[in-house]
Parts: sequence; C-alpha cells; structure tokens
Amino acid sequence: MIAQYTLFEAAFTSTSAYENPFWDVDQRLRFTAPSGRQQTIDAYWDDGDVWRVRFSPDETGTWTWVTTCSDHNNSGLHGQQGTFECTAYEGANSLYQNGPLKVSADGHSLAYADDTPFFWLADTAWNGVLRAKAEDWQRYLTRRREQGFTVIQFVSTHWRGLTRDDLGELAFTGDDRIVLNVPFFQRLDPKVAAINAHGLIASPIMLWTLTDTDPGQVISETACIRFVRYLQARWGAYQVVWMVGGDGCYERSGLVEKFQHIGRAVFEDRHDRLATLHPCGQVWIKEDFGGETWFDFIGYQSGHGDSNEHLRWLVEGPPVSDWNSDPVIPVINLEPNYETHPSYHSKTVFGAYEVRRASYWSLLVSPTAGVTYGHNAIWVWPSEKPEPAENHNNIGLVQPWYTALDTPALESMAVLHRFFDALPWWRLRPAQGVLVVQPGSDDPRRFIAAAQTSDGQQTVIYLPEGESITVYTNQLNQPTHARWHDPRSGTWHDAVLTTLPEQTFVPPDEQDWLLVFD
Repeated sequence: MIAQYTLFEAAFTSTSAYENPFWDVDQRLRFTAPSGRQQTIDAYWDDGDVWRVRFSPDETGTWTWVTTCSDHNNSGLHGQQGTFECTAYEGANSLYQNGPLKVSADGHSLAYADDTPFFWLADTAWNGVLRAKAEDWQRYLTRRREQGFTVIQFVSTHWRGLTRDDLGELAFTGDDRIVLNVPFFQRLDPKVAAINAHGLIASPIMLWTLTDTDPGQVISETACIRFVRYLQARWGAYQVVWMVGGDGCYERSGLVEKFQHIGRAVFEDRHDRLATLHPCGQVWIKEDFGGETWFDFIGYQSGHGDSNEHLRWLVEGPPVSDWNSDPVIPVINLEPNYETHPSYHSKTVFGAYEVRRASYWSLLVSPTAGVTYGHNAIWVWPSEKPEPAENHNNIGLVQPWYTALDTPALESMAVLHRFFDALPWWRLRPAQGVLVVQPGSDDPRRFIAAAQTSDGQQTVIYLPEGESITVYTNQLNQPTHARWHDPRSGTWHDAVLTTLPEQTFVPPDEQDWLLVFD
C-alpha cells in the first residue's frame, strides 16, 4: 500500500550487460491511474545490473504499470508489469497532505496541488547534501523546520572544479559520453529524502554553471540532457523544485540556447514538478526563458554587493519593473545578501540587518512569493573546523556548519515567516503609490517598500531606517488599525491613526521597522 503523493519504488534486474549502461539502454514505465490517465516516466540505472523506478501516485485506488526497454531482448527490463494500491495519506506532513507545488492561479506565487498557498522560505545549503554526515543533516533539517523554513536549495554534483562529495569523489567523468558514478548518488539519496521527511521541499541545482570548470559548461548539451533526465528519474518522485542551472550567466556565457534545449528536452516530456534556473548576480533572465513552457518562475540573485548601483538594481530594477509583464509568473530572490558574507564593495560583513533589508525589499517590490536566506557556514559546510570557501578568496576561513544553526539573522527570518504567515501574503502587490515621499529616490539605502492586498484590506510598508514616513491614508481601504512591527523581535506597537488624507508616522526608534495597516 502506497500513500498518495509519497513514493512507489520498484527494482529490475537486467539480463544483459552493457559497456556504459547510463548511455547504452533506456527503460521506461507507463503507469495507468485508477481514472485511466496514463503517465510514462524514465527508470534509472542504479549500478551493476540494477535499474530502478520511483513514482509518486496522485490518485487513490489501483495503479498498473508496464515496462519498455530500448533493448527489447532484455527480458529483465522489457515487458515487466505489476500493480499497487494507493491510499489517502493520513500523516502530518503537509507535502503529502496538500500535494506537489504548482504556480498559483493568478500567476504570482506558488501553491500546493490543492491550492493551499506555499510561502518559499529557503536556505542555501549548497554543499549540505554533498558533505553532511547523516546525523548532522538530521540536526540541521530539524532546526530549519522549527525556524519556519520551507525549502532547502543544494547542489547535486561536483561543482566549481573543486567541490566533491564527502568521500572526495566526482558525480561523473568525461564531457560528452560521460561515465556516471552511481554510488555518488546512492549516498545522496537518503539526505534528499530526509528533506521531504522534515516537511521541506528539496530544490536541487542540477548543473552548476558559473565557471568554465562547472558541469553546465563542461559537458555537452547531449550529455546535459541525459544527465538531467537521470536526476529527474532518480529524484522526481520526491517533492522537489528543479533548478536546472546554478549561478549561470546564461546570455553572457552563450548558454541561453543550450539551457532552452535542455529544458525542452526534459521537462516538456515530464513536467510534474516545478522548474526554474538560478542565475548569477544581478542577471535577469525573463526575456530569454520566460516564454519557455517548462520554465515556471523567475529566480534571481540580487547578490552580495552594497554599492548604490547594486542596491538600486533590487529596489528599482527588473524585480520592480518586470513582474507584471507577459508572461506573468512568480518572482523570487534566490540569493540575496548572505549572513557573514563580506560585501563586494564596502567589505562590510553582512549581519542580521542586511539580511532583513534584502529580504523585505525582495518580498515587497514584487508580488510576495518568497525569498531565500544564506549563511557562509551552511553553504560551504565545514564539518568540524574552519575551512576556506572554494573560489572565494574574499571570504577567508569559514566556521563549521553548526555555528549557523542559530544566529541573529536566523531569528529575524523566523520572525519574517511568522509575520507573513499571519497575513494573506499571496494577495500582496507592490503599492509604492501610498507613499507621499520616497526617500530612496536620493539614497537607495533609505528605499521604503510598500505593498497592499488586492482588496486593500492590508497594507505593509518596510522602512530600512527609522525615519518618519508620510502615507496617503486616503488611498488605503478604510483602515481601522495601524501598528508597528519589530522585524527583530516580532513584537507589535500601536500607531495612532487619524482621518486625515495624509498622515506622518514616526517609528519607535531608528532601526528598521514594518508599518502595517488593517
């Protein structure tokens, strides 16, 4: 008996031997649902003479399946068939209660299959799945779930020409007809499954793509397609959101067509999980990928700078101006300022304030869908002692991963999650017109972000500095209550609300604050 939206798995034994099984043979399974609807998905080679399929049933009742193999003489892989029963899920994990993620009906946020809104609050554990010990990974996931996180972003192969798994091994070798290292992925499987077991979405970067030593650039388009299909077959029954490329400067590196072709070849055939790209810093990819049918939402990276130019890109650039252009799809900052990361410009080490500022700006300058947090100790994942970060000489030694389980910025992110969880956040739209004066016009560090629900019932304004703010209160929908929210502690303070068409509000102190009208 298999519970709905969980995992059905079956193994098959090949009766033939192949020189390079990853390339030489394809096995597929056609699943027929109780309703009669059919789905065909790839099986995957799992080393030796073993092929395996993983499938997530989305209907209750009796399912049937039958295998086909490109080598029809392989009786172990071709012509096998079977059935299984799928029952309603009765546990407490929301991933299985509500079903896989999709784009919301209005196109501005994400939702579960049953239309329950899904707030993207991710952590960038780039090296976590690669390097973490099993017990450490469990401890980390437990704490992130307690803090309100909903997604874990990670890299699923060797990357940057240096980073390998905890045994120092590569995911594959070669650049065209690649040779797969299956034990590499067998070691990753339990940690990917553990993400879901903790109620978190797994978001693997399939091909890191920044440098000319990264898989997304090194291996051929044909090899990329075959490898991405392999990861889809191996992990596609989990609750995942695919990041097909990672840190890619796609246009600048001449990779736009390559990744368009990868996406079409893989996800137009099977698109039961959301897919996007993770771009390099301050690169906007909607023009190149927004019209692709496999591409589900705009991920961007505002990055780790603090110059006026970098700050203006976030508060006045494409995230602000392009969210409502066709096609309308969600917009999520997948890499804002990381905690403990030194700025590219001032060399200031980012702390809780910079993390909060980038997060609230990201959530309010575009329709609210979610945001990602990052900490150097988590993405680098030093195990027991400080280590350097690969290809990041500007960072210096990075402290062990466990030093980033609880930090001031993480407390701010937990407060952020509780704040939005108490609002109909999926209805928030940018509403800069409620501000009489925008101090950010002169200084982007003072940029005030404002958003309002489509029915006007709630208005949220983020002030990065504690200065007075004048609001067109006559543009609010008959507000009866105004309150200050402390983004550090989560406490509330009443604000005096008058019937004047314009009103000036003074925050409790000179730190950053949220002003909320109900």
